[in-house]
Amino acid sequence: MLPCPASGKANHHLMYQYNNFDKQFVAERVSQYRDQTERYLAGELSEDEFLQLRLRNGLYVQRLAPMLRVAVPYGTLSSAQLRALARVARDYDRGYGHLSTRQNMQFNWPELASVPDILEDLAKVEMHAIQTSGNCIRNVTTDEYAGVAADESVDPRPYCEIIRQWSTAHPEFDWLPRKFKIAVTGASDDRAAVDVHDIGLHVRQVAGEVVFDVKVGGGLGRTPVIGSTIKTDLPVADLLTYLEAIMRVYNRYGRRDNKYKARIKILVRALTADKFRDQVNAEWAEILGSQRGKASRLPTSEVQRMETFFAPPEYAALEDATKLLSNQRMVEPEFDRWMRHNVTAHKRPGYAVVVLSTKAFGIPPGDVTDAQMELVADWADQFGFGDIRISHQQNFVLPDVRADGLLELWQLASANDLASANAGLLTDIICCPGGDYCSLANAKSIPVAEAIQDHFAQYEDLVNLGDLDLNISGCMNACGHHHVGHIGILGVDKKGEEFYQISLGGHSGDAGAEASIGKIVGPSVSRSEVVGVIDEIIDVYLAQRLPQSGSSEQPESFLNCFRRIGMAPFKEQIYADAE
Repeated sequence: MLPCPASGKANHHLMYQYNNFDKQFVAERVSQYRDQTERYLAGELSEDEFLQLRLRNGLYVQRLAPMLRVAVPYGTLSSAQLRALARVARDYDRGYGHLSTRQNMQFNWPELASVPDILEDLAKVEMHAIQTSGNCIRNVTTDEYAGVAADESVDPRPYCEIIRQWSTAHPEFDWLPRKFKIAVTGASDDRAAVDVHDIGLHVRQVAGEVVFDVKVGGGLGRTPVIGSTIKTDLPVADLLTYLEAIMRVYNRYGRRDNKYKARIKILVRALTADKFRDQVNAEWAEILGSQRGKASRLPTSEVQRMETFFAPPEYAALEDATKLLSNQRMVEPEFDRWMRHNVTAHKRPGYAVVVLSTKAFGIPPGDVTDAQMELVADWADQFGFGDIRISHQQNFVLPDVRADGLLELWQLASANDLASANAGLLTDIICCPGGDYCSLANAKSIPVAEAIQDHFAQYEDLVNLGDLDLNISGCMNACGHHHVGHIGILGVDKKGEEFYQISLGGHSGDAGAEASIGKIVGPSVSRSEVVGVIDEIIDVYLAQRLPQSGSSEQPESFLNCFRRIGMAPFKEQIYADAE
């Protein structure tokens, strides 16, 4: 948890376990924050004095009520922790929580005075809200399939935990020019979106050795940028010293006079990636030449110790379930649909990775009730090893489901609005809370998402469109990742009226296509026009796509079609009536 070597016998609970130091640290932070809250409520701390204190503990003041963001490190939590979050939703909120694109859990209605009690309850299950907001290193994110993905070279979770411990309460990086986000992936298909993070790390094996490729200066928001690679084949031993060099350069030269120009992407762009690399290398050499820097190199023993926390569970030697599943899919067409889209190949025979979609019609994307949380926790125990993930697509993931239990799991999920067969399809919308909750938003996001889900409700239509990412943000902060949606929607304000700007061709990057920032189609449209515009976009795609894409028997994807034909056909179709 903290930048202090943990001691004690390692266990095999699929996630990092707190030691006594960790527990004491979190307990002390809760006690400190309780005192700060009481002083604020008593009028002894001003609003400005309390601001940074509450932000460091995950508390925002939103449009209608406080919002508490609870850390879920690298999107991994246990069934016991999810049950604790369910209790928070039920006892302190309005019976639901929100899965964020940063793999955290947010609560939209806690009483400010109750937040210390929430944090105390969470500490009992080794959870907290430290550094989920403020100008510091935020929650380190990774692939929601980490440790089980068939295309994974290296499990990134031990390195995420090492970075988390290093960055928590780091005295040099606690007051950065702006918030800072790090993502790590170890798979060929980048599900962690490392290209659009302040630091993106791709961990892989070369000749049996683990190394990192390092990207810097990516990010969304007001100035969306794809990150630049400044280091390849970084040895594991140098991971923390190199990260420290990057952070020092940013901390020293990042702008503090203008928050809109304070992110590291602005600094990298101003210097150029090559000159930024030179600055980092100079700083790195100085770190390595110091006695403290030499001591900061990551020993193999520490990596091995951390790996024990993420050791594979005791998988059973299971019989091949292919024939069983084939028969079940023949009998249950809805189950077959779910299997096609929400079930992914696992490293181990007889097991599968399952996406439990939160994108049922009529429910804001990412919202889950306390009852649903408890059910997901139960299913994680019943069908797996008590391990649960939160994806940046705002869905739950069960990483270790026995293949012979998939039908039963689907039946249970179907009865509880968690089995929409739409993972990766157009209605699997990434959507921020928008103007319904957020004080920063220019427009509402949730009603737009619901209108699109309603219009494209027919499964056959979704399948015909294939993989298609549609992302919605209520403001330029881009919490809905609209810049990297194949179709992106941004809420904007026009003289007090809500309008929506459409972009096309964004992509967060994977093995098949490079990352890209979406291009704006043209003038923004009113909320009532959004669904019609999406219809026009889809019509152009269906008319223009190739019947087969390369060696695949599938039609050309939306992204590939856009990259081939460009913006002009879409713009002509959308704005034809206006000319």
